[in-house]
Amino acid sequence: MTSQTNYDYIIVGAGSAGCVLANRLSEDANASVLLLETGGSDRSIFIQMPTALSIPMNTKKYAWQFETEAEPHLNNRKMHCPRGKVLGGSSSINGMVYVRGHAKDFDEWAEKGATDWDYSHCLPYFKKSEEWALASQNPETADYRGSEGPLGVNNGNQMQNPLYQAFIDAGVQAGYMETADYNAKQQEGFGPMHMTVKNGVRWSTANAYLKPALSRPNLTVITHALVHKVLLATDDGGAGKKIATGIRYERKGKIVEVSANKEVILSAGPIGSPHLLQLSGIGAKDTLEKANIACLHDLPGVGENLQDHLEFYFQFKCKQPITLNGKIDLWSKFLIGSRWFFTKKGLGATNHFESCGFIRSKPGVEWPDLQYHFLPAAMRYDGQAAFDGHGFQVHIGHNKPLSRGAVKVTSADPKAHPSIRFNYMSEEVDREGFRDCVKLTRDIISQPAFDQYRDGEIQPGESVQTDDEIDAFVRANVESAYHPSCSCKMGTDELAVVDQQTRVHGIENLRVVDSSIFPTITNGNLNAPTIMVAERAADLIKSGTSLPASNAEVAMAADWKTEQRSKF
Repeated sequence: MTSQTNYDYIIVGAGSAGCVLANRLSEDANASVLLLETGGSDRSIFIQMPTALSIPMNTKKYAWQFETEAEPHLNNRKMHCPRGKVLGGSSSINGMVYVRGHAKDFDEWAEKGATDWDYSHCLPYFKKSEEWALASQNPETADYRGSEGPLGVNNGNQMQNPLYQAFIDAGVQAGYMETADYNAKQQEGFGPMHMTVKNGVRWSTANAYLKPALSRPNLTVITHALVHKVLLATDDGGAGKKIATGIRYERKGKIVEVSANKEVILSAGPIGSPHLLQLSGIGAKDTLEKANIACLHDLPGVGENLQDHLEFYFQFKCKQPITLNGKIDLWSKFLIGSRWFFTKKGLGATNHFESCGFIRSKPGVEWPDLQYHFLPAAMRYDGQAAFDGHGFQVHIGHNKPLSRGAVKVTSADPKAHPSIRFNYMSEEVDREGFRDCVKLTRDIISQPAFDQYRDGEIQPGESVQTDDEIDAFVRANVESAYHPSCSCKMGTDELAVVDQQTRVHGIENLRVVDSSIFPTITNGNLNAPTIMVAERAADLIKSGTSLPASNAEVAMAADWKTEQRSKF
């Protein structure tokens, strides 16, 4: 605990974005940086060992165990929404899947008002952040992949289980393309999957960015600190401009205020950042008044535009005893854990998602909107076996939803959770997307590549056939993919919260940098683009300039207007 009361930069949240900012801003030895985190240490073996990924996500010590309001289009279910509460944030509790998103996702950002956040401007920062383990073996991807960044990325155990390749082969047999690297020129297709793992260890932003910077005397990290609000002042020059001057936080029952000489940066995530703005009196006036919070700055978009990915597990029995269902007994877990502990190798060193697919749901969809994660096991969400035997599954979801929700403060008490409602599946196009998920997946798994393995459908089950039956199954069984985002969107319209420099509209010296500022959700997992956004924001904060734009080519299906499956 420090006695210092002012810093140049105060960063709230040591997560996927905050750790990046702490590292990059403290590179300037003349800049003092304070990083505040509500959680504590990430040293647990359950965080660092990739195969244990389901444990920290479901542990109160390491994650905010948020729950949504009853979702009216999902049988009024309250959905689990865990967010990281530990050094590394959600990068310390996530599935470690490394997906940048499609190039067109970022071009869409620019079209939505996030000027210069198109793919050509974002790609240099994906490269800057990354140390791709196979870079030297794949020189043809040098325009797309990084080799010298902090974030270790690899391809797991190189698909040693034959089911991984069977999934790729089945996709090709069904008429889809193969892609050697979905994070390079061509996302669309089936191929190996990448993960943020280095030397067998989860490579969170805490490991990649924060720990190498901890020795710097100008960086202070305070854990177990619950931020109450951003402190605001009014410009005494007569213009009435609001200025962020610092932060109030609580630690061990003591209230502390610290001042920012330059900027306050919120990196508390898609739930935490809008909630903190609202607690600070920044947001929609009616929302604040209902929570008995004085409105200091009416900004209607705070907490709005909330988006997420849904997915379900498509499960099949397996004829051959080669799946991970044979490795979940206590003795096998002990052997896997022991090998990992001493060697950092084997099944403990992977998230088990080692092949994947990105496809378009129908003709007229320009770039992929469905994503597959393949797992050589049939498991439930709690990590238990789906049935007594061997099986495999694909996680499948519609990744470009039109449904929008909101995060809303409910009390002036910073310890009270906000109201969270995604309005999942409120749009017909989202329901259509999941019908496509079921029909297209059945076609893929029915291909000859799976003939020697496939042995009957467990879930949804062969009785689920009609659109009404599929809709009912989805409402009852779909789960969050844990990709909340877009609740403090970047842009210039009436719901925009930050500008293209990540500065909060109408308030000096206040920024938001995390996945909440995405204008629209990307086609993939969100850790990679969140890190990219933080890398670029750091340059904008330090100098107001960015790396030169890339001119790397993007592979697009030529006949996307008329064909759902096509070759380039």
